[in-house]
Amino acid sequence: MRYVVTSRNAAAESVYGLVRAVLGGEIPLRIRCWDGSEAGPPDAPVRLVLRRRRALRRLVWAPNELGIARCFVSGDLDVESDFFESLSHLERVVGSQSGTLDVDGAVKWDVIKTGLRLRAFGLPPKPPAEEIRLGGRLHSKRRDAEAISHHYDVGNDFYALVLGPSMTYSCAVWGEGVTSLEEAQTAKVDLVARKLGLREGMRVLDVGCGWGTFVIHAAREYGARAVGVTLSQAQADFARKRVAEEGLSDLVEIRVQDYRDVRDGPYDAISSIGMAEHVGQSMLPTYAKALYDLLKPEGRLLNHAISRKAGVPGRTTDKTSFINRYVFPDGELEPVSVMAGAIEEAGFEIRDVEALREHYALTLRAWVANLEEHWQDAVRLTSEGRARVWRLYMAASALTFERGSIGVNQVLAVKTSDKGKSGFPRTRTALLS
Repeated sequence: MRYVVTSRNAAAESVYGLVRAVLGGEIPLRIRCWDGSEAGPPDAPVRLVLRRRRALRRLVWAPNELGIARCFVSGDLDVESDFFESLSHLERVVGSQSGTLDVDGAVKWDVIKTGLRLRAFGLPPKPPAEEIRLGGRLHSKRRDAEAISHHYDVGNDFYALVLGPSMTYSCAVWGEGVTSLEEAQTAKVDLVARKLGLREGMRVLDVGCGWGTFVIHAAREYGARAVGVTLSQAQADFARKRVAEEGLSDLVEIRVQDYRDVRDGPYDAISSIGMAEHVGQSMLPTYAKALYDLLKPEGRLLNHAISRKAGVPGRTTDKTSFINRYVFPDGELEPVSVMAGAIEEAGFEIRDVEALREHYALTLRAWVANLEEHWQDAVRLTSEGRARVWRLYMAASALTFERGSIGVNQVLAVKTSDKGKSGFPRTRTALLS
């Protein structure tokens, strides 16, 4: 593929050649640099802008996914082409499983020479303010609360722009005839309610209740008495306001509480929707046993969680992971077999597993569209860096779901009675009716 260089000695020529050498020349790319120079095919589908020389220093000190994320979040690097298409082409970097650029000795020497010529070496730039590194014991109650606060306490108004009126931050269900995000999220919470067999007067616990969408649906549509727990004060404040506005305060209680501290069982049903990713593999036995102990005999658990493929190492706790430093600190994705195994070992009987991978890709694309449509408001409500974090995270995640690298599953389980009774209907059709 031929490319154009605006000036023989311009920065873009050197950067363009270096990028092609490092990435094997496989990305149809055009680059514009801080000095106004450009290189690469004019019609390339990927158009990157290095707004500051500092971007190169970031990559010198972190030649991996984290370095690229720091460039984008800080605004040192921008994408002027279609964001999804560009990320798709750049997946060898952004979605790399190794996380670090793997180059041979000759290319490394070229990197050094180019860096010297472009004055890219120096002390490491300070990471963007949106980056976090947690301290303390992994998955202690204090550290988990800090991790949740980092992700969720960025402003309810910001989340409202991204999530839409449902304020539901998990995979929607896009059934036949469903065209809007709001319809798809309503379909999801109703699917959970039906799988749990909710009826009037039943007592249901929602672990990681978010902004209260499921507990409100369970109370309003099924007459259930619902308790929602979250570690986010901002979420709890918002959820309580919604509950009051719906006139459901006599049926719904919202608590700021760790699932390990819930002691007021038994419950007839428990939902955990998009929360188990924060638990961590080492804590899965504790998590599953705590929920088992809170249920009545014949009580049901619906565990809705993102999963990774078996045999593929988890990346979210990797120190070079964008997700770990900027989005979900300490989050861990486990294969559905590991999650199901922990649930079974706690004493549950698994009755149904449903994969919703393609649904999450559609959900994420809808969230990205909302963010892009309300970009200026999102920046005003948080920061440009925070808005950039969410745009990169959601778009890259959508592509990852579409590729099948990760999935999302609803595992439905029951605490059988001493006599082995489950209370389940004989068919799946009857279960969902």
